[in-house]
Amino acid sequence: MAPGPIVVTGADGFVGSALVAQFTATGRPYVAVVRRHPAGAAAKPHHRAAGDLATASEAALDELVAGAAAIVHLAGRAHVLVDTAPDPVALYQAANVVATQRLAAAAVRAGVPRFVFASTVKVHGEATAPGRPFRADDPLAPQDAYARSKADAERAVAAIARGTPLDAVVLRFPLVYGPRVKGNFATLLDAVAREALLPFGGVANRRDFLYVGNLVHAIGALVDVPETLGGAWLAADGEAVATAELVRRVAAALGVTPRVPNVPRSLLTLAAAVTGRGALLRRTVSSLEVDASPLVRRIGALPFTLDQGLAATAAWWRLRHAI
Repeated sequence: MAPGPIVVTGADGFVGSALVAQFTATGRPYVAVVRRHPAGAAAKPHHRAAGDLATASEAALDELVAGAAAIVHLAGRAHVLVDTAPDPVALYQAANVVATQRLAAAAVRAGVPRFVFASTVKVHGEATAPGRPFRADDPLAPQDAYARSKADAERAVAAIARGTPLDAVVLRFPLVYGPRVKGNFATLLDAVAREALLPFGGVANRRDFLYVGNLVHAIGALVDVPETLGGAWLAADGEAVATAELVRRVAAALGVTPRVPNVPRSLLTLAAAVTGRGALLRRTVSSLEVDASPLVRRIGALPFTLDQGLAATAAWWRLRHAI
């Protein structure tokens, strides 16, 4: 790897904070880019407030990435299942496409050798057929505004890097979990912990997930690969499980009894329609498998199993709830 720090955008987010913590623990130089410093608190070491990357000046972006050994671009607008913003498409476009384009262009101007862009497996679609996981060379078929913005950003980075020394690397992954997780996975933890009825016992799907520790490891490994990588890589823990099995594994990690009765799919669909949770149900009962074998062949096996990742997540949950 070229000398210089690794610039990490979105460094105060779920994945970014884990990556920065790993870099701190291993003594790797980095610049942690955040939108703003916490109000009333001194800036953390190596942290830089950059404002909105979509509107920052070119001079500010050039200064941000000058001398970087690599850029890991994690910042962006995350997927929102029920989006109440007046114009979510415009927000995704600005945060996920325009900001990425401008940062990649700054990387080219500064001669940064590698740009790692965090994308999503959703650029391939919302579900996989039985026994046919998504592969990195599958066509892009995004189904919502978030996934379309990530696909557009991938294309933009590739176009900007084409014909330049910049090695543009895209890392696509499924739902990420681990300590500090939010969203649907945090909701699942809470439900399992209180031994709520989760009626997915008869759902015969298979879904891949990615522990944040494995994601951090993969990012670090991709940054360090000396040869040109380019293109897209898929990452996952490597063990796809049914939704009911995930509930059982989470329950075991939390030390509670899982309650996953078998409820007919038709009743689940009706209940979801009545409560306005149809989109959530479709994601819960569909399959989404990821073929991460090319990444494993390139950087080696990821260090944590699904059960290890769930154990670390459960330990964080118990500490957070003082249990």
